[in-house]
Amino acid sequence: GKMTCVMHKVDTRSLLSVFEEDAGTLTDYTNQLLQSMQRVYGAQSEMGLATEQLSRQLLEYEKQNFALGKGDEEVISTLQQFAKTVGELNTLHSELATQMADRMIFPMIQFREKDLTEISTLREIFGIASDGMYGLLKFFSIMVKAELVGEVAYSRRKQHQASMQYYCALNALQYRKRVAMLEPMLGYTQAQINFYKKGIDLVSKKMDSFLGSVSSMTQNIQAQLDSEAEAMRMTQRELLSMEDTVYMPDRDPAPVNRTLIQKAGYLNIRNKTGLVTTAWDRLYFFTQGGNLMCQPRGAVAGGMVLDLDNSSVMAVECEDRRYCFQITSPNGKTSMILQAESKREYEEWICTLNNISRQIYLTDNPEAVAIRLNQTAIQAVTPITSFEKRGEGSPNPDRLASIMQRKHLKTSSAPEPEDLIVPGTPIQFDIMLPASEFQDQNRAGGRRTNPFGETDDDRSPESDDSLLQQVFAVRFLGSMAVRSGQTQEVIYEAMRQVLAARAIHNIFRTTESHLMVTSSCLRLIDPQTQVTRIGFQLQEVTQFVAHQENGRLMGFVVEGRDWSEDDEEGEPSFSAFVFESNTEGDKICYTISLGKDIMEAKKDPEALVQLLKNMPLTNEGKFLLLDNETGNTANGGAPDEEESEA
Repeated sequence: GKMTCVMHKVDTRSLLSVFEEDAGTLTDYTNQLLQSMQRVYGAQSEMGLATEQLSRQLLEYEKQNFALGKGDEEVISTLQQFAKTVGELNTLHSELATQMADRMIFPMIQFREKDLTEISTLREIFGIASDGMYGLLKFFSIMVKAELVGEVAYSRRKQHQASMQYYCALNALQYRKRVAMLEPMLGYTQAQINFYKKGIDLVSKKMDSFLGSVSSMTQNIQAQLDSEAEAMRMTQRELLSMEDTVYMPDRDPAPVNRTLIQKAGYLNIRNKTGLVTTAWDRLYFFTQGGNLMCQPRGAVAGGMVLDLDNSSVMAVECEDRRYCFQITSPNGKTSMILQAESKREYEEWICTLNNISRQIYLTDNPEAVAIRLNQTAIQAVTPITSFEKRGEGSPNPDRLASIMQRKHLKTSSAPEPEDLIVPGTPIQFDIMLPASEFQDQNRAGGRRTNPFGETDDDRSPESDDSLLQQVFAVRFLGSMAVRSGQTQEVIYEAMRQVLAARAIHNIFRTTESHLMVTSSCLRLIDPQTQVTRIGFQLQEVTQFVAHQENGRLMGFVVEGRDWSEDDEEGEPSFSAFVFESNTEGDKICYTISLGKDIMEAKKDPEALVQLLKNMPLTNEGKFLLLDNETGNTANGGAPDEEESEA
């Protein structure tokens, strides 16, 4: 209703208070509504900033350095497409925020600042005018003065003007109120509709095929994951249903595979922690090409430990562990002791490393070569009773061919193992002479019978032994026929094959002997019975050498005659003997060399005198050469350790 119409009919004051109360309520409500609208606008602005950041972050995926990059190209291109799409959607969000500011927030603020502020201003003016008028009227009622009449009239006019303005504004507010509520919401809704329309255009027209392809891609990946997970569940079920025996150590039902050229698994490695103390670390080892690699815990990739080409691998006995083996580099500077978790693992590691050491992995058909070498090792363990020839039933048709081949050996490059030792050559791990030979030997008073069929000179070798008679404690590791007596390589290859065969077949037993070196012969003497097990004339020993890395290993090649070809002279045949000694192998080699020098010098008395002058002394000031009176060790066993040291 219009307040002016009823101005004089009802109490204006009571009606005014109703309008004022309404205006007050409207002010409170408008402030709250504006707060809500600002929150919506704030959220929309944040949405714009957030989607912009999302778009930037999607592009960052390409710059990440993922350790595993399978399928990344596909993901990168798809995410770039999404970043573009999110960018376009973000444009819409920013536009929506701007429209909310212009068409919802701005009208509401305007209504509050203009209409509601105007009401409160007019109310104040109306209040001041009313207070002034009532004050004058009060004063005028007490003392009537002519000059006051004009002032009262002016004051009443002013109050009437103020009230009229105030009442008009209150009336107008009733209309403005309705518009002010509806207009911002209309703007908000139109902005949203506009946003969705543009969104539909963008999404349906541009993105249908893209979203379809991405959707099918994710479904495919999910299907792969499901099948993978199912396979894993099956494997888990199988593992859980296994018998406990599977988990027990040393239960390896599968046979040992001796033809592997690569292997991986956990091994314990021995580390020295002090002079005497050692610690074992369990690490993951694997072979790659010709190298042994190791991957420590927490490392992403493995590092190289050792180049296995031409390295030596042998079983070793550790005081506190079983299934141990040692790998030594070709130059002997690096060696390590490793322990396998079971017997099968131990044998497979030794075979694999041995196969790699021989560089089988570089051949055209490594598997076939490994099988052949494995067969060779198996055959090699078949014992034979004499060095003279193979047992019946295994003739050696290669003999002549091998001799012909040996004459044409390539001297430029390193010889192949097949050039040095015929594949499949048996290895003898013990010195076993036929009983008749022992009888002959004993009957001859310790004089040997040459198992190669040669006859000695008539004079007894003992007569010359006064010049040199050194005894070394040795363990015989094995012997085998070789193709040549002129190169040290045959001894190294024989050492490698003997040690490999011992490792593969777990033969730890060795024959203890005393090796006596004199200026005319080498003898292996039984320490208990003092019977000479076997002996060789010094001129028959064509080569001798100590192992480059393992100084306790030494070997020599002996030349014999093979009459199996019906040759008058007999073809020369060569056998390599491999020993382990307590003293350095070099000392034995030095002594043999000395023996050969004396043997040569005997032909010329002056040369012999010169040689004796140059003889070195031992640490204790004794001559290395022991005469019969002071050191005839043939009967007294080995001399003191010092005396046998060169």
